[in-house]
Amino acid sequence: MLRRFFSYYRPYKGLFILDFTCAVIAGLLELGFPLAVNQFVDKLLPGKDWPLILWACAGLLAVYVLNMVLQYIVTYWGHMLGINIETDMRKKLFEHIQKLSFRFFDNHKTGHLIARITNDLNEIGEVAHHGPEDIFIAVMTLVGSFILMSYINLKLAILTFLIIPVMAWLAYYFSRKMTVTYRRLFGDVANFNTRVEDNVGGIRVVQAFANEEYEKQLFAVNNRQFRATKLLAYKIMAKSMSITYMMMRFVSMFIMICGTWFVIHNELTYGEFVGFLLLTNVFFRPIEKINAVIESYPKGIAGFKRYVEILDTEPDVADMPGAVDIRHLEGNIRFHQVSFGYEEHKTILNGINLTIHAGETIAFVGPSGAGKTTICSLLPRFYEVSGGSITIDGIDIRHMTLASLRKQIGIVQQDVFLFSGTIRENIAYGKLDAAPEEIWEAARRARLEDVIHKLSDGMDTVIGERGVSCREGKSNDWLSHACFSKIRRSSFWMKPPRRSTPRRKRPSNSRSRSCPSDVPLSSLRIV
Repeated sequence: MLRRFFSYYRPYKGLFILDFTCAVIAGLLELGFPLAVNQFVDKLLPGKDWPLILWACAGLLAVYVLNMVLQYIVTYWGHMLGINIETDMRKKLFEHIQKLSFRFFDNHKTGHLIARITNDLNEIGEVAHHGPEDIFIAVMTLVGSFILMSYINLKLAILTFLIIPVMAWLAYYFSRKMTVTYRRLFGDVANFNTRVEDNVGGIRVVQAFANEEYEKQLFAVNNRQFRATKLLAYKIMAKSMSITYMMMRFVSMFIMICGTWFVIHNELTYGEFVGFLLLTNVFFRPIEKINAVIESYPKGIAGFKRYVEILDTEPDVADMPGAVDIRHLEGNIRFHQVSFGYEEHKTILNGINLTIHAGETIAFVGPSGAGKTTICSLLPRFYEVSGGSITIDGIDIRHMTLASLRKQIGIVQQDVFLFSGTIRENIAYGKLDAAPEEIWEAARRARLEDVIHKLSDGMDTVIGERGVSCREGKSNDWLSHACFSKIRRSSFWMKPPRRSTPRRKRPSNSRSRSCPSDVPLSSLRIV
């Protein structure tokens, strides 16, 4: 897991080395400050050499300025490293999601996927910057402070570092509990997002059935669960920080008492005592960094595990070895002994045989759940058949590349979706490189040219997600535009009925009234 995580640092070796080197130098300079104070008290003050004292202060100021520059580099460029890794991960995850089949989306909620792309990766980015750096600096500072403390007084240094095993055990204990809690918290965030996404996306249905109160109750359940898990995470964090704080204060008092005893017995000078107390503060900083890691590391690791889960999911439908690109198909479709089931041991289609000739329009008629949409979904290989074969012009669709097969098919889904953007962008979605005249031709074929001309911004009118800015009843027509913009390279057309369409079988030689009469194609119409 860690090796896989660190592989994302490879493209940014230079940035990582810069950030890491500056952090190490800044840590070493912090270690040197207590020694400088030690020398200042024991040697410069008794000597009363005022010019030398001023030069020493000027030198110390220069060190502080250098440390300021190093801190800026660590803060800005270090976070750039984390953001770059986070961006690469988000790009890789999004690209992988594009390849996953419908079956994956049937089993995963939209809110969960959004949470993994956003919230989870935000936490991973923080760990990518702070994790390795903070751990190394903490260890380096602990070792360095122990060496310097031993140089001042070995006995007092050993007494001080007796606390380290206890601190290490506490860090391990709370880190494990935080990892489990944050993994649960990310799941609650995903459920929370899903609830909001479902409500906002289906707000018209909610209000149509006057179910606002019911939705409020469902939301309250997710909201309370999210609150409870987050409070549990903060409770664990509070325990960790409180115990750590008490132990650090206890160590400070212990050093003051023991140090005083050594000073009284002339085993420690005043300057060494002050320097040792300052080194104690330096010694506490890595402990604070470890506490910060305890807070961020579980979040990042929990997020990375959820990220890897999706990356390791292989698409159910993919190009077979040797699959060929298809440039044009006539549209002769044949289902031969096709069987299919959404679940492995439950078949819903058995031995389907169907032949559709180019130029025919076929209507699938039947009650809801009979398998009409399923049959159509098998043709573009949204799902893979479990038995039999589907051919177009005598070629098994599994021997065609997915991209070339789907480019030959014009589809208006039963669930109408329009992307946020202009009419022009939505029409051109079927053919991204469509010329302006092709877009207008698509509009004419969908019989909406006059509607577009009446709009103040014409083709540049923003229609919004799911056609929210469209007049009711036009969303389906806008989606038809996207299909018509690729009609020149389409071999057949798949379209659900309008709500006014009677549930009857159309003649086999008839055409859908939305299809252009001058282009030969096969039409599948779900009724």
